[in-house]
Amino acid sequence: MKELPVHIQLNPDDRKHLYEQIYGYIREEIRSGNLLAGEKLPSSRYLAESLQVSRTTVDMAYGQLVSEGYLEARPQRGYFVCALEGLYDIPTAAALPHPEHRFGEKKIASGGPVQNDGKFRYDFSPNAVDMSLFPYATWKKITKNILVDARSSMFSLGEPQGDRELRVTICRYLHASRGVNCEPEQIIIGAGNDYLLLLLEKILGRHIPIAMENPTYRRACQIFRSFAWPVTFVPMDEGGMRIDALRDSGARLAYVMPAHQFPTGIVMPIGRRMELLKWASEKEERYLIEDDYDSEFRYGSRPIPSLKESDQNDKVVYIGTFSKAIAPAIRISYMVLPFKLLKAYRQKCGFYSSTVSRIDQTILNVFIQDGYFERYLNKMRKYYKGKHDLMLRELKPFGKDFKVSGENAGLHMLLTDRRGRKESELQQLAQEAGVRVYPLGDFYMETPPQGQHKAAVILGYGALQPEEITEGLRKLAEIYCP
Repeated sequence: MKELPVHIQLNPDDRKHLYEQIYGYIREEIRSGNLLAGEKLPSSRYLAESLQVSRTTVDMAYGQLVSEGYLEARPQRGYFVCALEGLYDIPTAAALPHPEHRFGEKKIASGGPVQNDGKFRYDFSPNAVDMSLFPYATWKKITKNILVDARSSMFSLGEPQGDRELRVTICRYLHASRGVNCEPEQIIIGAGNDYLLLLLEKILGRHIPIAMENPTYRRACQIFRSFAWPVTFVPMDEGGMRIDALRDSGARLAYVMPAHQFPTGIVMPIGRRMELLKWASEKEERYLIEDDYDSEFRYGSRPIPSLKESDQNDKVVYIGTFSKAIAPAIRISYMVLPFKLLKAYRQKCGFYSSTVSRIDQTILNVFIQDGYFERYLNKMRKYYKGKHDLMLRELKPFGKDFKVSGENAGLHMLLTDRRGRKESELQQLAQEAGVRVYPLGDFYMETPPQGQHKAAVILGYGALQPEEITEGLRKLAEIYCP
């Protein structure tokens, strides 16, 4: 049995509960290699007596470590350290690669001379997610069971659109969570949004004029331009993409993020959604591409319905992903095609093999069907809401110098300067304090008219721990609001 130090410093006055302090200590011992795979931990009774806490407190700490896959509870034997190397080696927040190098994620431009060379202690990346609560043990258990029961058919290519079982499950999930009514035949499963957009280009053809919000998701713009699609950047107001400017653009397609626009965080109101749908319905060849990348995370109310839910004329191509809601390494996205485009898909793309292995699809299907996904999502919503509320509390001292926006959903907020400073100045000041922020200007694909863009920085909080959020924002307050 591995003896844990009885001098663990438990602080009753700490904001963290005692069980969280015990949990955090053991987790770090495992991560650092001080506790090795297979080692037995003290019984909950023994550790409780050693630390002079209740046995319930230790049981709660052990239970959390078991649920996250750090410990294994063996009946009549006790708790043992699990081997952390599993089928999926999903990095922790600290090990997540720089946003510029993450395939398929919302890409952040370099932001001038500031480089992420290790000098940033606090990185407010809007891309990274927190993997500390991921149910590794559950995922490994599902994987093991599937491989034990695997049949030869599971190792075949499968259907080009993805396994029907998973497509049926996604249909049910979209109906319950996003108000989307679709058939399994409309769904195409792919390894990331990039692949799905490539399929869309094969379906619609080249040289299709498309409109995008300005600012917008830079990577999508790069992909559209690689199709030789002429891209027009439409200005935004408080409701999102302006319809008058969209009409003037001459576009056949419009790419929008109505649930939580990236990077501004605007939630498109129902009136603007109806205007978009009306625009799309005015001509046969017009369609809307709805990127619903992080709609699961909305605070204070249930996630708002998707644009696709109100699509009575079948004009919305709906794209979603499990990368934000589960883990970046899952690499499973899906696209719901209008029925009018299905025939073109089957004629032009039906011979493409699915880019997601059947094993991965089966694991995800079981994870969703057996209720693990819903429980994990509810846990993460609560966890992220705690960080969200902490961000808002710590941002109160910024009120005189900055406007806070984009706080209704997602994993990032926007700080807009009231004092007339430049974004480069705000970025440089943060860099000198060891804090990385992301200028909004990096996401403008076309320079807005004079006076329409005020200096702003993006603050993502998904991957930061609460104490990092507090300390990082206090450092920013010292330099931004002296």
